[in-house]
Amino acid sequence: MIMLYGAQRDFDMLSGKDAGRPAWSPEDAAELHAFMVKWNQDLVESGEFVDAQGLTAPVHARRIRLREGVPVVTDGPYPETQEVLAGYTLVDCESFDRATEIAARLARTPHPKDAELDREWYVDVRPVADGMGDLEA
Repeated sequence: MIMLYGAQRDFDMLSGKDAGRPAWSPEDAAELHAFMVKWNQDLVESGEFVDAQGLTAPVHARRIRLREGVPVVTDGPYPETQEVLAGYTLVDCESFDRATEIAARLARTPHPKDAELDREWYVDVRPVADGMGDLEA
C-alpha cells in the first residue's frame, strides 16, 4: 500500500479556500489530476494496479477515542494533527523494492511554481498483511 499524506491546509489550498497561501489555478489542478491519472493508468497497463482512493478533507473526519471506557467522538480537523492520510494506492507487484520504485515516481507530482511546502513531502510504502504472522515486527 502506498499512502499519501496531507493536511486540511493542503485541501484548502487546492480548493482555493486558504487565504494564507496562493490557491492552485485551474490549470495547476488539471496538471496534478492528469499526472495522477497517468500514474494510475501506467499501473493498470503494467498489471500492478489493485485499487486507489482519495479521501475527503480532514474537516469531514471523526475521531473516536476511549475515555474512561466510553467512546468519545470528535469532529475533525484535529488541531493536534498536522498530517492525515489523504489517499492510498494498492499495488500488486513483484517485490517491496518495486513498490518503492512505483511510489518514488510520486516525487515528480506537479505543483504551482510559486508553491512552498510548509512540511517535508513524503509517502509511505508498507506491505499489506497476509495473515497474523505478517503483523510481527
